[in-house]
Amino acid sequence: MSVHTHAKRISVPQLMAYKGQKKIAALTAYSAPFARLLDEALDMILVGDSTAMVGYGLPDTLSITPEQMAAHAAAVVRSTQHVCVIVDMPFGSYQQSPQQAFASAAAMLAASGADGVKLEGGAVLAETTRFLVERGIPVLAHVGLMPQYVNTMGGFKAQGMNDESAERIVRDAIAHEEAGAFGVVLEGVAEALGRRITETVSIPTIGIGASPACDGQILVTEDILGLSGDRIPKFARRFADAGAVIREAVGAYASEVRAGTFPAEEHCFGVKKR
Repeated sequence: MSVHTHAKRISVPQLMAYKGQKKIAALTAYSAPFARLLDEALDMILVGDSTAMVGYGLPDTLSITPEQMAAHAAAVVRSTQHVCVIVDMPFGSYQQSPQQAFASAAAMLAASGADGVKLEGGAVLAETTRFLVERGIPVLAHVGLMPQYVNTMGGFKAQGMNDESAERIVRDAIAHEEAGAFGVVLEGVAEALGRRITETVSIPTIGIGASPACDGQILVTEDILGLSGDRIPKFARRFADAGAVIREAVGAYASEVRAGTFPAEEHCFGVKKR
């Protein structure tokens, strides 16, 4: 019997144990090439439904399907060995009932091999979180600015900017914590609110436009690499201009093709060496 050794993937309980001990570094990925590049440096990859906008050029996240999400997540899982992989449940696949959510999430994990799912929603969805966790599906909650609620929120607007909405978001986070979520994404909330929730709950908070006090941070990879166009979200920072490198490489390739200098003989088959 042969013995195979593999690097052990970071688990959901390990991420939970990072609370107060180590910041969680996370990014999004939707494809094998990006996942391979991100794997070694990060603790978690989120296969976000933001691929609807980033990968498909759609105006929001609402129309991506469970089948599309499962295919992207499977590519990320196959291409990584180290990170914990969490996948977004798309709009309409879990809001109807806990039973619908379990069927959708179980199918998603079976098809993709991901380690857990992320759900957007306030305290009203805490029952669904509990239903899934009690049946073996790890859940990362997502409160604050929730892109799947873009129509009811009136756009992508910062949340928790007054006392009433801040208190509601605190209650949302606590409800999911009590329901068994292993962590909570805080998106687009006032800094003081992100800090308060992080100090209040016992599970890791992962911020995106929240607070440096959060237990971890997540961004869309394309935003930090200069691949999302000229507009950079307020909460992101461009760490490199990969877009400029790609444009330069493609321009050089096109020039050589048009000049007839590429391909050369060394790139061709059946050419005898002189």
